[in-house]
Amino acid sequence: MKKVLITGANSYIGMSVDNWLSNYKDIHVDTIDTINGKWKEQCFQGYDTIFHVAGIAHADVGNVSEEIKKKYYEINCDLAIDVAKKAKAEEVKQFIFMSSIIIYGDSAPYGKDKIIDSTTKPLPANFYGDSKLQAEKGLMELQDSTFKIAVIRPPMIYGKGSKGNYQMLSKLAHIMPVFPVVFNKRSMLHIDNLCEFIRLIIINQDEGIFFPQNREFVSTTEMVKQIAKVDGKKIYFTKSMSIAIVIASKLPGKIGKLTNKAFGNLTYDMKMSKYEKESYIVNDFEKSIYKTEK
Repeated sequence: MKKVLITGANSYIGMSVDNWLSNYKDIHVDTIDTINGKWKEQCFQGYDTIFHVAGIAHADVGNVSEEIKKKYYEINCDLAIDVAKKAKAEEVKQFIFMSSIIIYGDSAPYGKDKIIDSTTKPLPANFYGDSKLQAEKGLMELQDSTFKIAVIRPPMIYGKGSKGNYQMLSKLAHIMPVFPVVFNKRSMLHIDNLCEFIRLIIINQDEGIFFPQNREFVSTTEMVKQIAKVDGKKIYFTKSMSIAIVIASKLPGKIGKLTNKAFGNLTYDMKMSKYEKESYIVNDFEKSIYKTEK
């Protein structure tokens, strides 16, 4: 039996993985909170894997103080490394760190491609992405033959109860009678597919950097169309609104950034995401939207 400790109690990913793994008799899971320093009193000995999900995300990175930026580095970077050091000292075999596609910067502007492949170098666009990247670097320095580091760089994660961009698109699908037709491409990852991927990484005690994603790219239009279909909403999709997206994407400031975030391109090369030992895709795109909305 594998013993797993999740650091980051009450986090969406942490709770989802905990619930998923509870269905398997060969894995035992505990969780701890890392908000205060009490985690330092927790004994890590006997655990095969630490799954570290504690962190800060979803920042308004354009309007924050230096104090807030410092907090991001303290939690996303310093805390992760401190937890890993304790894990290594107490002979934990594997440390899994939740990073993000954000370390490669923002989406490409509307109309331009951004395909991340094995040669693409990380280039964070803000302090949030850099805090994740610096954590990765610090963790990799701890890796040796007895302490395996697995870094997960997922694209946008979505699922029932998730926060972030998906909820914005879901709201649009419920209130907009008309929506533009766009042909952008996004890498995405449903929470169940992530949970199964984490299970396989734990069972196989893997190490390295991983890029899990759904087996298909998705356009913003297809996403809204599928949400509307599941919820029985009628939306008229038109190409005539595309020019408005083009104009909005070129505007300076918040409007341009939000437009490119919603309709820009950001994908992983599919070859990077294949897991040779076993498939982790338990839900295809249509099923994932159904499970998220219902």
